[in-house]
Amino acid sequence: MECRVLSIQSHVVRGYVGNKSATFPLQVLGFEVDSINSVQFSNHTGYSHWKGQVLTAEELNVLYEGIKLNKVNHYDYILTGYSRDMSFLEMVVDIIQELKKANPSLVYVCDPVMGDQGAMYVPENLLPVYKDKVVPLADILTPNQFEAELLTGRKINTEDDAVEVMDLLHRMGPETVVLTSTDLPSKHGDQFLVALGSQKIVKPDGTNTNQKICMDIPKVDAVFVGTGDLFAAMLLAWTHHHPKDLKAACEKTVSVMHHVIKRTISYAHEMAGPGKRPSPAQLELRMVQSKADIENPAIVVEAKLLQKS
Repeated sequence: MECRVLSIQSHVVRGYVGNKSATFPLQVLGFEVDSINSVQFSNHTGYSHWKGQVLTAEELNVLYEGIKLNKVNHYDYILTGYSRDMSFLEMVVDIIQELKKANPSLVYVCDPVMGDQGAMYVPENLLPVYKDKVVPLADILTPNQFEAELLTGRKINTEDDAVEVMDLLHRMGPETVVLTSTDLPSKHGDQFLVALGSQKIVKPDGTNTNQKICMDIPKVDAVFVGTGDLFAAMLLAWTHHHPKDLKAACEKTVSVMHHVIKRTISYAHEMAGPGKRPSPAQLELRMVQSKADIENPAIVVEAKLLQKS
């Protein structure tokens, strides 16, 4: 069966972020990807210069109308990432609602990109839209710690807090929640980042089970752009292949990330030369070069089960 994804994210001419980060890996794993580019920039905004255009809510609607008029608006998945305009985000909500009516088994994967390290980098009026409209529609949600705290109004200081926050997010709608990064201390020391996940599964007899996992991910000392977009796309792909096994899906997702990042940092240091900091251009993800790892990642990060209830 063909599996089709509608991905509404940003686009860059050069490099990897948004749709450029998500489309190739999804295609490699056998998905048909229809992309709507929320922005079209020359490159990501970490460079000294960037130019480009921003898609308005009206223009988004026009593109969607064209798809609908041709009766090709049947999707198995929707994937959304960064959005910085309230009317645009509300139009995305309308489109998702309509597509879910057309296909009730459609899965919506949402990366609620709002901020990090205690600061928001989107307008604050987006938070209520995410809380009240977007998250209730999401089936899979991939916030970082700060975004999860914003959405629930709860702080995460311990693993128990993280579990509680994921449960609160489940109550808002999503069946699968992955906290992609937290400030929690890793048992392996400060060279590791802690990520957690939780999946609600309805068994054939109608009862619920819950799988919760924790992962210690090796840190890399560099700033990469587009990794969050790659994470959400890979989680979509691997939960499709392992629908009732979040542990396996997350291990493959994080292992893909690890291989891509490792290849990227090696290349960047080689290009920059000894003792020099790599430039944003040198740190663009080595996506095409990682095709084999995307298709069949060697597992480098094991997820441990916290509980299954």
